[in-house]
Amino acid sequence: MTEITYASIVRKKKRRRGFVYATFAIVAACSAALLFTGNSPDTVTPNKSNTLSISGPWEISSLDPSKQGYILTRMQVIETLLNVDDYGTITPGLATQWESRDEGLSWHIVLRKGVKFHDGSEMDAKAVVRSLGYAQRKHGTLNKAQVSRISVVKNDEVKIELEKPYAAFASLLTNYSNAILSPASFELDGQVKTLYGSGPYQMESFSPPHKLTVKKFESYWDQRASIEFATYLTGHRAESRLLQAKSGEADIVFTLEPSMLSQLSGSDEVTVHSNLIPRTLLIKLNAGHEFLEPINARKALNMAIDRAAIATNVLGSPGSETAQLMPSSMSQWFIEGVETNPYDLSKAKQLLAELGWMPNASGMLERDGQSFTLTMMTYADRPELTTVATAIQAQWALLGVELNVDVTNSSMIPAGHQDGSLEAALIARNFGFSADPLPIISSDFALGGGDWGTMNWSNAKVDAAISELIETSGANPQTNELSQIVVKEIWNDSPVLPVSSYSQHTSVNKRVMNFKFDPFERDYFINQMFFTKAGND
Repeated sequence: MTEITYASIVRKKKRRRGFVYATFAIVAACSAALLFTGNSPDTVTPNKSNTLSISGPWEISSLDPSKQGYILTRMQVIETLLNVDDYGTITPGLATQWESRDEGLSWHIVLRKGVKFHDGSEMDAKAVVRSLGYAQRKHGTLNKAQVSRISVVKNDEVKIELEKPYAAFASLLTNYSNAILSPASFELDGQVKTLYGSGPYQMESFSPPHKLTVKKFESYWDQRASIEFATYLTGHRAESRLLQAKSGEADIVFTLEPSMLSQLSGSDEVTVHSNLIPRTLLIKLNAGHEFLEPINARKALNMAIDRAAIATNVLGSPGSETAQLMPSSMSQWFIEGVETNPYDLSKAKQLLAELGWMPNASGMLERDGQSFTLTMMTYADRPELTTVATAIQAQWALLGVELNVDVTNSSMIPAGHQDGSLEAALIARNFGFSADPLPIISSDFALGGGDWGTMNWSNAKVDAAISELIETSGANPQTNELSQIVVKEIWNDSPVLPVSSYSQHTSVNKRVMNFKFDPFERDYFINQMFFTKAGND
């Protein structure tokens, strides 16, 4: 594993180009904080007393925001033009004002003054236009809107023009893939060479794919950090992260397995926080598969899932069971009156019998010499998925369906979608990537679906409703009605099978004060935390 430090970058530049250039490089690349405080690079180094250690299951192999920028926003290295509060309301970020004009065909963004990047340069409209221009060329949410031009209006104002209105455009500017970087961050082709963001923490070192360290940025425009350093360490196995929490190796451990929480319940060293998030555990089905194409086949599988048993006995979260995409907090997308656990094994068997599926001597279903056998992919990044998949395997066996579970890399799910080999996948879909779930809904369910949404399924009512929602600018009394059409058609056709709403379980060492959880998982709020005196002794 190779560790890349910003100091090492500077040393190489010094040897190549001489003392004058190296002096500039030290200022720009090593630490903008040093420029403004006069400290030597060796004055402060990370140690237990000055470093917040964070552990999570997600690898980070790139510093490009379009790839794994969610870690970089959470670690407060990069920032977006707009933010999201706990209730999903869009709030100011690097921009203080935003306005839709020309019947939704243009957006005017007024930038915050006095923002410095980590290389010491000031954020202005030119820097923002360049950063968004590079984001537009890459895989990210900005491409969900048909952006025709991004231009400078004046030093603190940017204009973004669209080919057609996109009502949820402001929410796209809250996504990590559209974070604003210093011009010095980019190669000529737009690739990120050295990451200079504007957050309260700047990059200190990067050891892909398992670790990065950040250092507080003294010239941050808002609340400056108290804790000097913070590290993020990938812990793939839930057991390993639990040990990190118990031993104190990690101060904050995200995504703990519910079944393991009892091992921390009596601890004097940690506090466990459980928070609802806009994420749904669901099964993605290939509706073009010969066994799954009939709606009643998908409905039968839906009825054969005992969600209440999974929520209570597997996830350890009684009441989290759900049969629809969105939680009640997202009322526009929530269907009132839908049963949370529509478990009916006898009805499910009846529906499949009507399709010609009959039990053999072993009780497993057959038709025309074929057994009802499916393979369901899932991934280990979220450890609960494997145990839930095993539970569904057992429940569908009672129906007579043989389910093979393939625990693989999460990237194999979109790959299987693209090449048509995917039959079913158990995933944890985050509908909170942006303040408005419409961009995710549109990519997942419109026009045949997407890598993490429906597969070989289309619905004209859904396509028409989503198209109208996207092109509707401003408040519209039909918005709720259109959203309800979308979710009701999805619920009725069952191209995906929701299983449970999500709670995020986080362990926090008691030496850490003022921990706050972001339900949209955009920010760890490290700059608001501090250590107890006892924790530093």
